[in-house]
Amino acid sequence: MSIGILLITHPGIGETLLRNACELVGSCPLRIQCVDIPLEGDTDELQQLTRRQARNLDDGSGVLVLTDAFGATPSNIACQLTGELEANVVSGLNLPMLIRVFNYASDDLQSLTHKAADGGMRGIQVARAKGVCR
Repeated sequence: MSIGILLITHPGIGETLLRNACELVGSCPLRIQCVDIPLEGDTDELQQLTRRQARNLDDGSGVLVLTDAFGATPSNIACQLTGELEANVVSGLNLPMLIRVFNYASDDLQSLTHKAADGGMRGIQVARAKGVCR
């Protein structure tokens, strides 16, 4: 049993990050699906789609839902899932976050949620001092 991962993002973001993370890590160690949320999409239909995807990914271990921007439609749709199944949502999806999730694929849902958030935050650095960028 392992955590299912559901990427709910604006069009193209989830697929692109997933493809790059898999190439960098060498494989995709988790069951993972991407759902694109178009700007003009029917929110009710998209909510039903994400609900089906999340349930398909959940083998009893839960689902970690990663979204690109907190407060945007993908994040709002993701947050609705937490009331319906064992799911946690982390917003601010970036490549370091996804790689961190891959590296800790055997963790439980709570631990993996924290590792995802930590990896995403650590992946954001300000490199303005001389000598910082190499």
